[in-house]
Amino acid sequence: MSEPKSRLAVYPGSFDPLTNGHVDIIRRGARLFDRIVIAILVNIDKSPVFTAEERVDITRQVFRGDPNVEVETFNGLLVDYAARRGADVIVRGLRAISDFEFEMQMALMNRRLSQSIETVFMMPDERYTYLSSRLAKEVFALGGSLDGLVPEVVEIRLRQKSGVRPPAGRS
Repeated sequence: MSEPKSRLAVYPGSFDPLTNGHVDIIRRGARLFDRIVIAILVNIDKSPVFTAEERVDITRQVFRGDPNVEVETFNGLLVDYAARRGADVIVRGLRAISDFEFEMQMALMNRRLSQSIETVFMMPDERYTYLSSRLAKEVFALGGSLDGLVPEVVEIRLRQKSGVRPPAGRS
């Protein structure tokens, strides 16, 4: 009898910055699949807060204790990257109904481009259904607390990058 095939999932995104909603989906995805690759999109048309290298470093720090979680960058077509990695599944997060139309279009296009890779939609824990990288950056820029919204290393790195000190009583 042959051994069952290892199931590899790819979770793509810009992760600028990585939020606790992302972390939730990645950790739950890591329980569903043998391995999950966090595929950080390198998009030269965007102006990210963190460089691709910084996003990889931050994400690896967050998941250093998770042996079946890998972190890489990619550019180009997602289905081509997934095929090169031998992935079976693309994981996408859905926070609200407003995400569904865009994500469905992308999933259907990816299926048209590659029939061998399935898209699996996952909802984050209800605590994070409103949370996006854009909102986290906005809260930070306006001086709000990111406590509970992003991993601690993300807030530390945002503060280092911007020179903003933590609020009184926080490190």
